[in-house]
Order: sequence, then C-alpha cells, then structure tokens
Amino acid sequence: MRVTRGLLLVLGIPALLILTALSTLADTSPSPASNASGAATLPGDPEKGQTLFAQNCTTCHGASLEGGIGPALNPIEKLPGVSNPLDPTYLIGIITNGRTENGRVMPPKGGNANLTEQDVKDLAAYIIQQNRNPGGAALSPGELAKRTILWVTIGIIAMIFVTYLLSSYNMRWIARRAAARRK
Repeated sequence: MRVTRGLLLVLGIPALLILTALSTLADTSPSPASNASGAATLPGDPEKGQTLFAQNCTTCHGASLEGGIGPALNPIEKLPGVSNPLDPTYLIGIITNGRTENGRVMPPKGGNANLTEQDVKDLAAYIIQQNRNPGGAALSPGELAKRTILWVTIGIIAMIFVTYLLSSYNMRWIARRAAARRK
C-alpha cells in the first residue's frame, strides 16, 4: 500500500510541475496573432500613438479598438485583398490616405489634417502593439486550446489523486470496522 502511494507521489508531483511549466510556456509562446506583422521594430512610439488614438480615432474605432463605425483594430479585421493588415507600410498608407470599403469611409488622417507623418507612424505602432499584446483581445484559438488542455489535465490528475487518497482511507476504515466486528 505504501509503495503505491509513494509511486503516485513520485509520479504525480513531477507531472503537476511539468503541467505548470507547460502553462507558463503556453502563456508566453507566440500565437499567430501576436506577431502577425512580421516586423521586429515598430514604426513609431506606441505610447504617443495611444494618446493620439484616444484623441482622434475612438469615435469610429472604439476606445478599446473594438470597432464601431470603423472596423475593429484589435483583433484587426482581415480586409479582402490585404495579405497582412498589420504591415506598418500598409497601416501608415491607410491612415495617411484613408480608405473606402463596403460603404465605410475613413478620411485621410482620420479627418484630422494636423496629424504629422510621425503622428501617423505612432498610431500605426500603437495598433500593431495592441495586436501583438492580446491582453485586451480574445485569446487565439491555439492559445485557448493549449490552456484548456492544460487545466483540464491538471484537474483530472488532481481528481485521480484525491480519489486515490479517499479510497485508501476508506479501505483502511473498512478493514478497521471488520476487525472490530470480529472481536
């Protein structure tokens, strides 16, 4: 009986540690949405871009980039004919020149002619950064699957361990009751 419990502990504790490590890896491994731009550096300063976005873009694209009058920017809507909507050159071009798509019109520079070239780069950097950091966005399907598998596995292992402990206690209790009846 003690060998079985010891074996369970010897296998169960490392398994739990490995699953915990996997959860850390699942949390830090890049998902397809988190590095979709392929660019190593951002075209501008995302902090300045956040301020500019709040001042100029939230009316159409929402405070959390969730969309509204304009398309969602986090996660960014995949537009027809656009292979990578997070390409800095593409974003800077759209912000600078505007776009008309399915009856939706984005005026050049979002209707604010006072935006400089650097302001446009900062806005593009903010949009790219928000799509790389899914903190505000839903998890990608792959990342969600990893986390779900991990926590379901941890739950199953924990239930097996608790069941084993309860059954071994119950068997000892039954043996003691049987011994007491024999006396």
